[in-house]
Amino acid sequence: MSDVVPGAIALARTPTPTPEPDDVSPDPRRRGAAELIDRLGLFVAPVLIAALAGALALYHRGLDLENAVIQQRSALSWSGKLWPQTQQHLEIATYSTLLVIVIAIPLGIMLTRPLFRRIAPTILTVANAGQAFPAYGLLVGGLFVFGKGQMTVVLCLALFALLPVLRNTMVGLDGVDRSVIEAGRGMGMTRRLVLTRIELPLAVPVIMAGIRTAMVLNIGMATLAFLIGGGALGITISSGLKLNQDPVLIVGAVMVAIVALTFDWLGAVAERYLRPRGL
Repeated sequence: MSDVVPGAIALARTPTPTPEPDDVSPDPRRRGAAELIDRLGLFVAPVLIAALAGALALYHRGLDLENAVIQQRSALSWSGKLWPQTQQHLEIATYSTLLVIVIAIPLGIMLTRPLFRRIAPTILTVANAGQAFPAYGLLVGGLFVFGKGQMTVVLCLALFALLPVLRNTMVGLDGVDRSVIEAGRGMGMTRRLVLTRIELPLAVPVIMAGIRTAMVLNIGMATLAFLIGGGALGITISSGLKLNQDPVLIVGAVMVAIVALTFDWLGAVAERYLRPRGL
């Protein structure tokens, strides 16, 4: 059965000779240039992230915390405030993204099956409502339903970021060439094998793009977690605004940016190496 998938894809992609002169294959040089840019991006991004983190560390070290007010000194304490808040931010973003993946991908697969296609518009409407609803209002609604804490934030952010992964899963699966699917079935593959060996691998780039979008959304929205007792780096940003202290505000905002860029880069790496060869 391991030879069936390559054979199906090769059969479906076998070119049909035509006398039309307009049938021109893509320029391999352009494809090679795009591949090079893609690879360079994977190496340049961590360098930029490291440079930004180094600049932030130098900026933090250069602050005169000895003569600063007590509130500023407390807000910029690495071991007392910044590191615990960073951990909370990472936990909220990670758990909410994992929850989105666990819900959205199986749901997207189900809604692309013939039996459930009729309810797809209804489910997408609910997912659209979750993202269209203001994030602040969503958190307040979660506060009344589930109470304070990180778990409430995780559930609200998962609902908020559900749409990109759900929609991209459906678009990716619907975009698979039908001739490839029919070729696999013609070679004796079951529907489950067609899904796991052909449809999902070919839809990986589109699905991963949705996951990356959800990750960045969750990291940004996790900044509001402090409003309902979820902690995270929003506490530092809020403290900078309340105290009218630019250093506190800058440190909090840059740390959120570093976390977002890091997660986006990790998503790009996963998208790169989970993509089937030849795509």
